[in-house]
Amino acid sequence: MHCLFKLPFLHQVSCNFKFCKCHYRNKNNECNKAFKHFLPFISIFIIYFNICQSHALDLPDPLNKNDFHYSDPKKAKLGSLLFYDKILSGNQNISCGTCHHHDFGGSDGLSLGIGEGGQGVGPKRNAGIGTNKIKKRVPRNASALWNLGAKEIHTLLHDGSISISDIYGNQFNTPAQEWLPPNLENILAVQALFPMTKQFEMAGNFGENEIIGLSHRKIDTAWPAITNRIKSNQTYVELFKYAYDDINDFRDIKISHVVNSIAAFIISEWASYDTPFDDYLKGNHAALTSNQVNGMNLFYGKANCSSCHSGSLFTDQKFYSIALPQFGPGRTRLFDPYTRDVGRMAESDDLNDMYKFKTPSLRNITLTAPYGHNGAYPTLKGIIKHHLDPKNMLKKWTPDKANLTPAEWLEEIDFVVFQDKRERKRLLSRIDIKSLKLNEEEIDNIIDFLHSLTDKDGNNRPLGRPHTVPSGLPVD
Repeated sequence: MHCLFKLPFLHQVSCNFKFCKCHYRNKNNECNKAFKHFLPFISIFIIYFNICQSHALDLPDPLNKNDFHYSDPKKAKLGSLLFYDKILSGNQNISCGTCHHHDFGGSDGLSLGIGEGGQGVGPKRNAGIGTNKIKKRVPRNASALWNLGAKEIHTLLHDGSISISDIYGNQFNTPAQEWLPPNLENILAVQALFPMTKQFEMAGNFGENEIIGLSHRKIDTAWPAITNRIKSNQTYVELFKYAYDDINDFRDIKISHVVNSIAAFIISEWASYDTPFDDYLKGNHAALTSNQVNGMNLFYGKANCSSCHSGSLFTDQKFYSIALPQFGPGRTRLFDPYTRDVGRMAESDDLNDMYKFKTPSLRNITLTAPYGHNGAYPTLKGIIKHHLDPKNMLKKWTPDKANLTPAEWLEEIDFVVFQDKRERKRLLSRIDIKSLKLNEEEIDNIIDFLHSLTDKDGNNRPLGRPHTVPSGLPVD
C-alpha cells in the first residue's frame, strides 16, 4: 500500500495522517484507526486517478452523424438494389455484395477473394467449375466498408490507388486518370466505378462479354455499356426518375447516377458510431470494462497503436510496411516479372513505398476477419503479435493460416512468393515499425478494447440485403 503514497498528492495525505513507512511500522493505534477511516476515500481516489489517467490520454472525439457525407434516402434505397444486382458485372454473375456482404461485415471472410466465376458467398464461396472457374484469385483481401463515407476519408484501397487530388483536373487520382466521368459526388462514388471494369473482380475474361473488351481498350467506354443495361430495365428507370430530379427518362441516366446511388447506400448502411467506446468518450465511463480501459491505456500508451491507428476512425490513412507474409498472385508494377505484392509502390512508383499498405480503420474490426492486406492472420491476437514482432512472426507463419478457397489449378502459384528467400529478405529489409514486448494479459486487454469499437447493432444494418433486385437475377 505504501507504494501508492509515492504519488505526490497521496504522499501529502500520508504525511498528514501518518501513513508513511515509519509511522505505519510503529503500529500506533490512533494512526491505525485513522487509516481504516480513510481507506474508503483512498479507494475512491484510486478510481478517480485511473479516470484522470484516461483523460490524460490523447483520445479522439466520438464519431457522430455529422462526420459523414449526406446520404439521400431515396438514392440509398436505389443503391442497395444496385449493390446486390449482378446486372453490373460483365457476365452478370457477381455483384458488389458478393464480396462485400452484410453477413461478413461488408467483406467476405476470405484471405483473398474469389471474384467473377466463383459461386456462393463468404468462406464457403467456391472457385467455380468447368470453363467458368476462376483464372486467378483477387490479389488482396476484400476491404470492409465501415465508415468509408466519413468526410475525412481522402484515400481508399490498400495501396491508396484512389485518392482526392486534382492531378488530372477532375478532383481525384484514379486508374482512369483524366477519363473519369463527371458529376461524381464523393470518393466512394469514384471507387464504385472500378470493380465492374476489372477482369478478375466483376468484368470477366476476354471474349466472354463486351464489358471486359471495352475496359481493356479504353476504360471510359465500358461505363456507358454498363449503364445501357440499366436503361433497358423499366423498373430501374422509374426508380432513377424517383431518386433524381435531373432524370426524366432513360436517356438521362448516366454512370455517375449509378455509382452515386451505390455510394449513398454505403455511406448510410455502414456508418458506425454507436459503440461502447463512443459512449465512453461522451462521458459514460461505465461503458467500458476494467479490462477494456486497461487495453485502451495500452493502445494509447505503451503499445503505441494510436501512432498509426489515430483519430476517430482509427487510421492515419498513411502507408507502412510491416512484413506481412506474402502469398497469392500479388499485384505489382507493369512489366515486373515477380509474383509479389509491392503495395503502395505500384501506385507511386517510388521505391521508398515498397511493400507499404494503408493503415486500416479498426472500427468493427471484430467483424471483419481475417486481417492484413491479404488476410494473413485469422485472429486479432495473431495480427497484434505480428505488429509487436514482425520478423519473428514472419518466420513462424505457416500457409495453413491463410483462408484460401480450394482451387487445385492455382495451388502451384499460391505460395511461390512465400517460398522465395530473396523476396523474403527484401521484405524484411523494409519494416517500418519497431518491435515491442507485451505479455499475454496486455495483448488480451488490447483485444478487449478493440471489442469496444464494435457497433451495438453489429451486422444488422438499416436497409440490409434485398431479397430481390429489378434485373430478376439471383441475389447472393
